[in-house]
Amino acid sequence: MKVGFIGLGRMGAGMAANLLRAGHEVAVYNRTSSKVQALVEHGARAAARVVDACEGDAVITMLADDGAVEGVAFGGMGIVGSLGTGAIHISMSTISVALSQRLAAAHTSAGQRFVAAPVFGRPDAAAAAKLFIVTAGAAQALEACSPLFAAMGQKTVSIGDEPPAANLVKLSGNFLLATVIEALGEAMALVGKAGVDPRRYLEVLTSTLFTAPMYRTYGELIAAQRFEPASFAAPLGHKDIRLALAAAEALRVPMPFASVLHDRFLTLLAHGGEALDWSAIGHLAAKDSGQATA
Repeated sequence: MKVGFIGLGRMGAGMAANLLRAGHEVAVYNRTSSKVQALVEHGARAAARVVDACEGDAVITMLADDGAVEGVAFGGMGIVGSLGTGAIHISMSTISVALSQRLAAAHTSAGQRFVAAPVFGRPDAAAAAKLFIVTAGAAQALEACSPLFAAMGQKTVSIGDEPPAANLVKLSGNFLLATVIEALGEAMALVGKAGVDPRRYLEVLTSTLFTAPMYRTYGELIAAQRFEPASFAAPLGHKDIRLALAAAEALRVPMPFASVLHDRFLTLLAHGGEALDWSAIGHLAAKDSGQATA
């Protein structure tokens, strides 16, 4: 397929590279143009403007937040104003349900198609084409995009024909991940203050009842206090919990744990954690308990 890719951060760069490896014709755009060069050397075409990435069958956005997506989607030279009739905007960013609704409506009005396809996985999974992709949109649009998803992920699951549903699922998933991080941090602080080795404790957990990869991945980061460089920065985690709470408020669904997580991220950021991985909230309980920190 002929596809544009907008957003070449730690996730997007690996995803775009995998599209090239799969034989797709890829035009790449990034606000920081220096990030484009490595992909150009592997066969991508550099797009000088957003509009230049919108000349094919589809354009993918993989950006940090609602503001970044709005910035490339709307306006005369944005995606909505530039895509051809019937072309597809595939939003793979973690964005709000409200923005997904706006994008779906705008693309429909413009005679285009919109697919939400947020992903689960950290940058190493993106580079290895091992992402889990959650999709929603019209069935024909999803079918047209399937070769792209196959090139970037190990599994794609469709939620239905309404794009905002995929964004809600992604936000709910990140809420669950953050809950695990906080719970692990509290449990490890409890046994750690009693003198139990955190790595030995983690071995007990992950070899018995808690075998899901998230426990090992985040437990090891907390045990080692290895929060830099950030694979998923704390401000993004804070953003996702805020978006989950906004969706919950719109649907009138109480989420007490999400409110706790919002405050934990706020605490981390208030103490200078802007550059840390979001898993750093898992170390707050140890600090609160007076345990020595590295």
